[in-house]
Amino acid sequence: MLLLTGEYQHIVDAKSRVLISNKLRSQIDSEEHGSNFYLVLGANGILCLYPEKYFEQIALAVAPGSVAPDEAVAFERISFALASKIELDSQGRLLLNEKLRKRAGLKNHITLVGVRDHIELWNSEDWEQYLADHMPQYQKQILQARQAVLQKENLEL
Repeated sequence: MLLLTGEYQHIVDAKSRVLISNKLRSQIDSEEHGSNFYLVLGANGILCLYPEKYFEQIALAVAPGSVAPDEAVAFERISFALASKIELDSQGRLLLNEKLRKRAGLKNHITLVGVRDHIELWNSEDWEQYLADHMPQYQKQILQARQAVLQKENLEL
């Protein structure tokens, strides 16, 4: 199971490279999920970094017949066109594709966020604003999730 966690502050260098923290990379089993990555423009215009084997499963997840044919074609066309297979350099740095960086609006100060099955690249200011906007909702959801787990444990006793 892939469970990427944490937030890490980084700066994009003059050559458009960003360090992918060893703390994040060490959470990925390269045998199970591959040693390379796909850089993808994801939901809400956030730039995402997926381990290669995991992204391949997602890219093929839209099964024929599960959506309208024109929607499947659009999904396939856009998802493959906006994805770039990449390798980190020997120091664990990612070279950001200039077009994707521009589409995602990434500046020089970014925050890498582990989000279960992928790493999201956020402008640090935007990430802090997102946290501020969504913290009350999160606090309510974490309380509900914890209560559900405790109820389940009590039922099993």
